[in-house]
Amino acid sequence: MKTKEKNAEVKKTSKGKKALKVLCIILAVIVAGAGICAVLSSTGNKANIEKISAFEKVEKADSLVPEKDEDGNWTFTIDREFKVMQLTDVHIGGGFMSLKKDSMALNAVAAMVKAEEPDLVIVTGDVSYPVPFQAGTFNNLSSAKVFAALMEQLGVYWTLGFGNHDTEAYSYHSREDISEFYGSEDFKYCIFESGPEDVDGYGNQIINIKNSDGIVTQSLFVFDSHSYVDGDVLGIMWKYDNIHENQVQWYEEALKKINAKNAETAKEKELEIPDTVKSAAFFHIPLTEQKDAWYEYADNGFADTENVKLHYGTAGEGKKVVYCGIGEDGLFEKMLELGSTQAVFCGHDHYNNFSLEYKGIRLTYGMSVDYLAYPGIYKQGSQRGCTIITFSPDGSFDCKAENYYQEKYAGVYEKETVDMQELTRVEIADEYK
Repeated sequence: MKTKEKNAEVKKTSKGKKALKVLCIILAVIVAGAGICAVLSSTGNKANIEKISAFEKVEKADSLVPEKDEDGNWTFTIDREFKVMQLTDVHIGGGFMSLKKDSMALNAVAAMVKAEEPDLVIVTGDVSYPVPFQAGTFNNLSSAKVFAALMEQLGVYWTLGFGNHDTEAYSYHSREDISEFYGSEDFKYCIFESGPEDVDGYGNQIINIKNSDGIVTQSLFVFDSHSYVDGDVLGIMWKYDNIHENQVQWYEEALKKINAKNAETAKEKELEIPDTVKSAAFFHIPLTEQKDAWYEYADNGFADTENVKLHYGTAGEGKKVVYCGIGEDGLFEKMLELGSTQAVFCGHDHYNNFSLEYKGIRLTYGMSVDYLAYPGIYKQGSQRGCTIITFSPDGSFDCKAENYYQEKYAGVYEKETVDMQELTRVEIADEYK
């Protein structure tokens, strides 16, 4: 080989080695950075869990203990009113960048649970928010651990339905992984169930309220409303999934089974009961009918119609207002057909807090907790709180939105100062009508 060619080859090899060395240094920096972030996140989460350990347990005089029925459903036996607290969109980041806001969310949940003393807490999705540029982590299990530690410390029975952020495409842990965590026998108060294996999603479950005669007076259905669809892996195009067909079938079959057992018990004890058990549904992403109802209400000059009656609240989201699934699921139609479900409770749209009746079924947005996900939302307070649902022994119910910044929640735990903004009704953009 000629000298020039040799020199060129040497230079080429040298450049290649330098490039490889630079790449190795970059990778080392990334790995080291990730390791530092993980250590900081772990330390911060431990600090929040240590803080939680000082919270007082809820001491309810007539507290209930649920038991599994023969079908594997958790059942509360009670002849008084049954109080459910709906929490939604808690959005715990679980990373070093979100620790302060996580602490604020924990304070809010603890203060409301402590003051309300519910029989059961149902979270309608998005406990976790492992978005790295806001939370500083991809680890969605960390936030689940923090929230579980809080609820177990408070000593109130609780469960949840998954939201789109609980298991992002880039999260470390899948829905199955997180389901296994929440379903652990180590928890005394968590009654989460992964659900039937032949039904889509995780966390589809039934919680029954039964009277001392053995009659189920209310069935609470928790659904997995899934996440993103149609190629929108990261959810940036608002393409959300719907309740799947086999979930609707599961709901129908379960209701028929409960009704049959109620009828059998009533016959044995010579009791008169309604033809169908009353029920309510809890999940994260709103039904398309939530959008249909609000659009009809808005198009009528924000006034009730033949189909729509507003009970309370308003819509403060963007021009689309209701960010429901992009397809049809048949659940609402099945609810109308069966005549059992009186109410649906969802989350997902943090500035929406309205509760309206549509074709005889109450559709309600829960008050959100979020301090992290929406830009600047930690400074605002009108949308933050919980929803209290009271089920009566006769199967009827009532619900009320409770804002976190009212007197009855004051002074329980440290509370931040916020702007109590006006939640204005947004005009629906023509492109979404």
